[in-house]
Amino acid sequence: MNDSIHKEPSMLRQKELIGGHYRKLARAKEAGLKSAYTFVPGNLTELLLAFDVLPVLPEINALQSAMRGKSAEYIAKAEKLGQSEDVCTYVKCDYGMMKSGNVGPTGERLPDPDLLLLSYTGCFTFLKWFELLREEYKAPTVMLHVPYQGDGAATREMRDYVVKQLRRVVIPALEKVTGKRYDEDRLRHILALSAQAEEDFVAVFRAARNRPSPIDAYFGGVYYIGPIFTAFRGTQAAVDYYRMLRAEVDARVAAGAGPLTPDGPMPREKYRLVVEGPPNWTSFHEFWRMFHEEGAVVVASTYTKVGGVYEDGFRHDPARPLESLAEYCLGCYTNHNLPARADRIARYVQDYEADGFLIHSVKSCDSFSAGQLVILRDVEQKTGRAGAFIESDLVDPRYFAASNVKNRLESYLQMIDQQRRGATACAR
Repeated sequence: MNDSIHKEPSMLRQKELIGGHYRKLARAKEAGLKSAYTFVPGNLTELLLAFDVLPVLPEINALQSAMRGKSAEYIAKAEKLGQSEDVCTYVKCDYGMMKSGNVGPTGERLPDPDLLLLSYTGCFTFLKWFELLREEYKAPTVMLHVPYQGDGAATREMRDYVVKQLRRVVIPALEKVTGKRYDEDRLRHILALSAQAEEDFVAVFRAARNRPSPIDAYFGGVYYIGPIFTAFRGTQAAVDYYRMLRAEVDARVAAGAGPLTPDGPMPREKYRLVVEGPPNWTSFHEFWRMFHEEGAVVVASTYTKVGGVYEDGFRHDPARPLESLAEYCLGCYTNHNLPARADRIARYVQDYEADGFLIHSVKSCDSFSAGQLVILRDVEQKTGRAGAFIESDLVDPRYFAASNVKNRLESYLQMIDQQRRGATACAR
């Protein structure tokens, strides 16, 4: 991350947390700590922490590599080693990083995994990704199969199916790897901390209903989700971070202030948008600048729900530890069917009084991008607002055409202006 950009105190704290975790990983072996490679959607961070196992998240490694300008090198290496151009660029970036010494964002080598823990939640690519990891590291591999919400809802039978796997497969594997017995009381304590952090987390994103919105729920939101979707959910550090973040956001609401951008406070909110899809990481600040220079604030986004949807009332529940973990896995955004995703975007447009919505389609991410044109048309019908469609990629700089993205965004905002003038003329 560029140190010249404007940062909130919470952003600095978030950077310290993530950096500290990577430094801890670099010293894990000498400290006698175990690590598990796993993924963000539907992850079992609390259960890992109950066994003192450190999570390593390959998607986070890939996006960190992109923001540090390393992803092109890693992707080229992966393609040279036989990975197709059409393979998810997160996979290729992580694979290239792995084949280049597995050096993390702090410049230190990450540990080889003691366990590969795959929580399958709506993305088939995860399965193939883990095959590469298993081939490389020869580590014990456990798959937690999470049923897809094909009918738009998670059932009790689905939850019980996941709980059975936790009891019979995942926990025994963790016991074997760590030599420790499962301690449910400890897990309950960790889950209680998760629930505390989740309350403040939800309040932060709901604050975008204010005018002006005190946050950007997409570009700023990716910083906000970092601790809770990665290694810190279930820790006092996460509780403290989200309490701090909420206080900052509440202060901006009280002052009638908009979000802080990398170039400083945003002076005026002209457009309120909802965004579907992950961001581009190779040109992240340039991408963000295209929005805030036009006075466009993202008041809600689907990407910030990829690690869990809390706004519907879910909280980790220490009274029902394994059932709670199962419900979390079932509820992540990519595990929802297309009609449910379209309904959610339409609710965002209405609840956050957005002027429109934009779909960022990612070339190599099928779990997000498949069906997005259908979603666009559905949301247009539900809200009466026209959507916009732009394309780039996650971490491959070859697929971010800044001029094309900027032209499409500017054209869309001009259309919103025209609609406003037409509505004003009709009102007269």
